[in-house]
Amino acid sequence: MPLLTWLSESADERPEAIRVDDRAVSWVELRRLATAVADDLRGVDRVAVEATASLETVVGVVGALLAGAAVVPVPPDAGPMERDHILRDSAAAALLVPAGGHRGADAAGPPRFPVALNRRSDTVHPEPDPDRTALILYTSGTTGAPKGAVLSRAAVAACLDGLADAWAWTPHDLLVHGLPLFHVHGLVLGVLGPLRLGSRLHHVGRPRPERYAAAGGSVHFGVPTVWSRIAADPGSARALRSARLLVSGSAALPAAVFADLAALTGHRIVERYGMTETLITVSARADSPRRPGTVGVPLPGVRTRLVDEHGMPVPADGTAMGELQVCGPTLFDGYLNRPDADAATRTADGWFRTGDVATVEPDGWHRIVGRAATDLIKSGGYRIGAGEVEDALLAHPGVREAAVVGTPHADLGQQVTAYVVADGVDGPELIDFVARQLSAHKRPRQVRLVDALPRNAMGKVQKSRLVAD
Repeated sequence: MPLLTWLSESADERPEAIRVDDRAVSWVELRRLATAVADDLRGVDRVAVEATASLETVVGVVGALLAGAAVVPVPPDAGPMERDHILRDSAAAALLVPAGGHRGADAAGPPRFPVALNRRSDTVHPEPDPDRTALILYTSGTTGAPKGAVLSRAAVAACLDGLADAWAWTPHDLLVHGLPLFHVHGLVLGVLGPLRLGSRLHHVGRPRPERYAAAGGSVHFGVPTVWSRIAADPGSARALRSARLLVSGSAALPAAVFADLAALTGHRIVERYGMTETLITVSARADSPRRPGTVGVPLPGVRTRLVDEHGMPVPADGTAMGELQVCGPTLFDGYLNRPDADAATRTADGWFRTGDVATVEPDGWHRIVGRAATDLIKSGGYRIGAGEVEDALLAHPGVREAAVVGTPHADLGQQVTAYVVADGVDGPELIDFVARQLSAHKRPRQVRLVDALPRNAMGKVQKSRLVAD
């Protein structure tokens, strides 16, 4: 079966199958546009794509995949060092850019090829082997240069088919989102998903609440920042009542936002969990109840387990916390040129160490506590999940954002420290507020009021930057 099954087989020439901002194409037209790109890329092993939120990016990515090349998305806002590292490390033989760019090569980089929307081809390219690399996605850790996660066509297909099962995702759906096209969420789920499963796609450009509201979608993807803004715009939120499914990912959705959206839209939002290296592995299902603060159950074919710091099993009792490890068909093939990093993330029996701390209920529902390095706080002999304290802080009406980390403490080892964006409230009041809701040992020892929390392009709070300041 082709990776992009629906696109490869569809004879539908009706417009509006794929819309990015104010430009749309039919399935047949997209295939012909992408095939013209594929014709140019015959024999090319790796292709970088300047991944703007544009129809050219969709055409370029699809063209490279049709040609059997590995796609290397380059964030359009990447700084010179990051951009040069991605292009050099990936050894991309070509760089696709929107039309208007010049042919040729930069001083240091692969030849540039403009993606034009006025060239079409009906060439039939053979479907590559499922084990062939589909994507090399660069992910930044807390230290060192970004690493290229190598994802096979089979892994991408397994992820999308698992989500189709979990979310009842069909050609009858219209997917709406405004996510960046260089991550798993926006590119793999948000573009390749429709092209494999047949749902129409409307990428709204900038993910503003009014644009989500006007799109009339049946399925909407967003990150917590997007959903928080929609919840703060009641008119736009109520317009989503006609949708079938609202999905949040890339970071934990605050419980207060979950509740606000449920009241305004009538939907209890679906949360899911994954990483660049694993794609999506765990999700709430369309045919089952949703629980705020949880990310559901493993997708078909995926197995999970919890272990302690000594590698011993942790019970699935809903309380015990351990590192989440995963195994299954969606896992990546390894880090490009980094056997050392591969070795550090794999267990002897083949499981992937996520570095995330979780709890699992007896019925299999997962709750992500956070990153082991920053979200599991060991204070005075207690193990404290930062997310629980953050939810307690966010329940205060004066708190707009909160991030909790462990900072060094001479007596406790670590203390609970909160960084808070708030109006009309001070630190001692917030400490008392949390102490009235949670166990005393979970209250913040220190609250630092800040103007904003550092976030990456997907809206995730960069806690390592807080700790470093």
